[in-house]
Amino acid sequence: MSHEFDIAVIGAGPAGQIAAIAMARGGRRVALVGPEPDGSDRRTTALMDQSLAMMERLGLGQDLKAQAAPLAVMQIVDGTKRLLRAPTVAFRSAEISLDAFGYNIPNSALVSALAAAVAAEPLITRKAVAAETIHIGTDAVTIGFDCGEVLTAAFAIGADGRRSKTRDSAGVGVKTWSYPQTAVVMNFAHTLPHQNISTEFHTESGPFTQVPLPGLRSSLVWVVTPQEADRLTSLSTEQLSAEVEARMQSMLGKVKVEDGVQAWPLSGMTARQYGKGRSAFIGEAGHAFPPIGAQGLNLSLRDIAALEDILIDRGSTAIAADSGDRFDRKRRLDIASRTASVDLLNRSLLSGLLPVQMFRAAGLQVLASVPPLRNLVMQEGVAPGRGLKNLPSLLREKVRR
Repeated sequence: MSHEFDIAVIGAGPAGQIAAIAMARGGRRVALVGPEPDGSDRRTTALMDQSLAMMERLGLGQDLKAQAAPLAVMQIVDGTKRLLRAPTVAFRSAEISLDAFGYNIPNSALVSALAAAVAAEPLITRKAVAAETIHIGTDAVTIGFDCGEVLTAAFAIGADGRRSKTRDSAGVGVKTWSYPQTAVVMNFAHTLPHQNISTEFHTESGPFTQVPLPGLRSSLVWVVTPQEADRLTSLSTEQLSAEVEARMQSMLGKVKVEDGVQAWPLSGMTARQYGKGRSAFIGEAGHAFPPIGAQGLNLSLRDIAALEDILIDRGSTAIAADSGDRFDRKRRLDIASRTASVDLLNRSLLSGLLPVQMFRAAGLQVLASVPPLRNLVMQEGVAPGRGLKNLPSLLREKVRR
């Protein structure tokens, strides 16, 4: 059956734009459907080494690095006032022979670079409006618009967020959960250099995570109770700057918070299936969880890499009707393990139970004192599967030493 497009990507945020570029670079005719991002997102995204390698393969990495800061050291500091406190753990990229674990990129710069790449790609047709109807059939995907226009494709990639119309149209439900937390997000200037070190303070209400930006600037995700978020966002810039500096123990000197502080309630969601028939759901259409451990877009890029394996065929073979089911099987373990680990870490910070505190403190103590295990965790953080694959040779090397 002949279709107007091979693939329709629904949703034009970072995940959708990268998916469209990847499919087009693989020779597929792509329709990218969705309004332009509004550009108001002041958050940043930390892309890990594996993700940067993929972006560079797509011709996107170098331009982004010029606007980003490398993450050479990532340290965890127990900022609680509990009886059992964990030691500070520092993860250094040099320990696994990398110049940096990844790069921290402002979302505005990321979206701008991706939009330029989409515009320059001849196999992408941009439909900068929302889809009114989506029908996912056994032979084709049909998308209708308010203006009466209709397009058809052999496959749909839903990158249209938590309330995904693509996922709903495929008849796939979700599992959701909430947290008694809100993430307060901001950028700030400081007087001391960050030396490409990211510091995550663990507090009783959640993580307080500073991530380097170019120059004497950093981004911050401060997870607090909703009531505390209301208080923080109501402060003057000077008052908020003083609170950030105090929480950071003046590690970066004098702090000046920039305009544009935002607050995002935290919740989690996972689709019951990540693909079905002629559709797949990536990014927050498939999975969403708190901003811990730089997992969000990195997980989405692994979604896209899996779709490349399934949907791109250099012989221009037609896209199979069960491609979505293949994607679901391919991605289920990785998504489930990442979702569970982020959820467990976040809930361990909130728990006041002594056994939970003991378990978390002991775990960080082991990471601080056992280099092979710390190395494994770092390898898995930048490229899932790499650490487990290299574990036997790593242990042999440590034994010889």
